[in-house]
Amino acid sequence: MVDIWSTVFVLAPLTRFRNDEAHAPTDLAVEYYSQRATPGGLLISEGILISPGAGAFPGAPEIYTEDQIKEWKKVTDAVHEKGAVIFAQIWHAGRFGTASLNPGNTIPVAPSAIAASGFNAFAQPLFTVPMEVPRELTRDEIKEIVQEFAVAAENAIKAGFDGVEIHGANGLLIDQFINSASNKRTDEYGGSIENRTRLVFEIQNAVVDSIGQERVAYRFSPWGDLGDVWDETPYATWSYILEKLNPKLAYVHFVEPRDDYVRKIPDFENSLDPFRMLWKGPFISAGGYTTSPDLVKSVAQETGNLIAVGRSFLANPDYVERLKNGWPLTKYNRETFYTAGPAGYIDYPFYYTET
Repeated sequence: MVDIWSTVFVLAPLTRFRNDEAHAPTDLAVEYYSQRATPGGLLISEGILISPGAGAFPGAPEIYTEDQIKEWKKVTDAVHEKGAVIFAQIWHAGRFGTASLNPGNTIPVAPSAIAASGFNAFAQPLFTVPMEVPRELTRDEIKEIVQEFAVAAENAIKAGFDGVEIHGANGLLIDQFINSASNKRTDEYGGSIENRTRLVFEIQNAVVDSIGQERVAYRFSPWGDLGDVWDETPYATWSYILEKLNPKLAYVHFVEPRDDYVRKIPDFENSLDPFRMLWKGPFISAGGYTTSPDLVKSVAQETGNLIAVGRSFLANPDYVERLKNGWPLTKYNRETFYTAGPAGYIDYPFYYTET
């Protein structure tokens, strides 16, 4: 029997770098996703890289080899056994990559040859190497990346995923094209809102053609500031996207401006409400809900949104039951977010084991 609570709360995509050296999920991932699956519930996978050129990070999953597809099938089978639905979040890192890890030590790519500020979290020694100046993509290379997204979507369906969430948020490649601060191109992919969002729709159309519109979703973050990616006119830019996006997509997934994890400072002045009004299909909102559990229920009831929760769902595999019954939540351990092994990943207790 499907509980209405299961259909409201969504497992947010959480990168935790627990995959093997071949960038395939292990039995840890099978257990992690299975623990959090509930009848009728939606799980969104951690970000899965679409191709060798999309960025290479230790422990990050990929989905372009037969072995990777086979191992992901174990995850999706376990989720489906619990009666849940799982979408694969697919992404390209763009300028967040590093030549020291990329195949052939190739320079990371981006819409424009503009480096993000700060230090690289993956190049050795960690957090000491300045972010690299990326190479500006050519038109032909952009077309190749569009097709890589389509192939990754096909591979996700082969692996048993129910659909894919195209990652167009959080400062990654698609977001780098959308935002005016990171896109200074002078061709048909830069300048106006129409041009800067062109890649959004080219990828959408290619993926829809590959696997069907009902299996495709998109994630956006209009007020994200990760990696110096920001836009001068967020309301106008993302309103344009929603007005032009295929209305039959499975859902759209927006990050709240008040997000207190990715953003340096939560933004309580702006709101997703204008976007909620524009989109007539399923709308998922994420960001800031872990630290405000009461907000989860109120936003769900007031807006009809699905609510994606990350850190609290990580620390509470039975999160849905805890919220439904008013049971206390286990506090997450930030120190184990990105470490190897089961600690802080599959060893968080269920409420009944605590009591």
